[in-house]
Amino acid sequence: MPFEGLTQKLSDIFRKLRGKGKLTEADVDAALREVRLSLLEADVNYKVVKEFIANIRERAVGEEVLSSLTPAQQVIKIVYEELAAIMGKDVRRLNLAGSPPAVILLLGLQGSGKTTTAGKIALLLRKQGKHVMCVSCDVWRPAAQRQLEIVSQKAGAVFFTLGGNSKAEDIAAAGISQAKRQGYDVVILDTAGRLQIDEDMMEEARRIASVSAPQEKLLVVDAMTGQEACRVAQVFDEKVGISGIILTKLDSDARGGAALSVVKVTGKPVLFASVGEKLEDFEVFHPDRMASRILGMGDVLTLIEKAQEAIDEAKAREFDRKLRRNEFTLDDFLEQMRDMRKMGSIGDILRMIPGLSRAKLDLDVDPKEWTRVEAIIQSMTKEERRRPEIIDGSRKKRIAKGSGTSVQDVNRLLKKFAEVRKMMSRLSSMDKAGKFPF
Repeated sequence: MPFEGLTQKLSDIFRKLRGKGKLTEADVDAALREVRLSLLEADVNYKVVKEFIANIRERAVGEEVLSSLTPAQQVIKIVYEELAAIMGKDVRRLNLAGSPPAVILLLGLQGSGKTTTAGKIALLLRKQGKHVMCVSCDVWRPAAQRQLEIVSQKAGAVFFTLGGNSKAEDIAAAGISQAKRQGYDVVILDTAGRLQIDEDMMEEARRIASVSAPQEKLLVVDAMTGQEACRVAQVFDEKVGISGIILTKLDSDARGGAALSVVKVTGKPVLFASVGEKLEDFEVFHPDRMASRILGMGDVLTLIEKAQEAIDEAKAREFDRKLRRNEFTLDDFLEQMRDMRKMGSIGDILRMIPGLSRAKLDLDVDPKEWTRVEAIIQSMTKEERRRPEIIDGSRKKRIAKGSGTSVQDVNRLLKKFAEVRKMMSRLSSMDKAGKFPF
């Protein structure tokens, strides 16, 4: 999961700070030494870490902070603000200005995820009502054009390329010309990559950029490559010129070095983060929200946005009514699990709720177990779904037999449901008390 190791280490450091009450300059220095080490272990660029720590220290050792009633919270607030600052501070949206079609040129090394990213951007724009064409300018990699054609279809975009021995820049020009004639809003150009940077790749990218005059030249980099992502970004910017960065495989990067370094090192903003294999697993990059996640403070705004996309409003109101009346049943559990699947893994969703984490509540369900979970619940009677506490040993055996599972599977599901109901009750109580941030 993104930043998992770093989040845990920073949480431990700040827990120590909170336990001290009043802080001295020596306390702050000791904590910052640990923060520095944690960032370096997370593969954050050394110069970025040095500047980051210096900025925090300058702000944190002032009289106003050390003499405040909650100095530890003040220090954490400063760390949060500086984290957001090194990742760009402000959200940078796609530039689609000018006469249509707007052109987005995707650049990057082979394996960084350019082709899938083209589909993800296309889907995002299609949801905004845009007519999108994806153009494959990769004439080198076997099956590259077919791959883009498949993801384009999934995203609801039109696919274009030229056959034969066409040059990449000719394909780009022809695609844009056709998109202009047919009234498309956006053209996404998917280019070839190499396993490493070479001059031939750069020259081809420059030719494509020259004929396409793109509004955006976006570099797609693999977040798991850490500081190497920064070096690649610097070279592409120097040779071709880039307007922004897209981080892929962020969901697999437990360290987070690339996300915390690339903006500061290159001076270019991160526009999007790819957080999964599905086309829907694609987020606008919000530096402040990412900083909140890194510090284990949750990300309520992104959670709300995901919920608004996945859950029907009337259904949500009915669920809220049941929650407040403590009427949450296994039928509701099944329906909520189906809705939450559209938003991502339950573990990731919990991380967006301040004060909760998967470490505290083992509620995640392996996607492969979904069929089993549904079968178990559907093998129960209406009364058992409404009042699971009546399910005794003999009922468990009947349910297991009817669902083709084991009694142990039934027990695991009932345990998970009890934990979910307990969590839901807790959140409802916080909301009533005015403590829940929604």
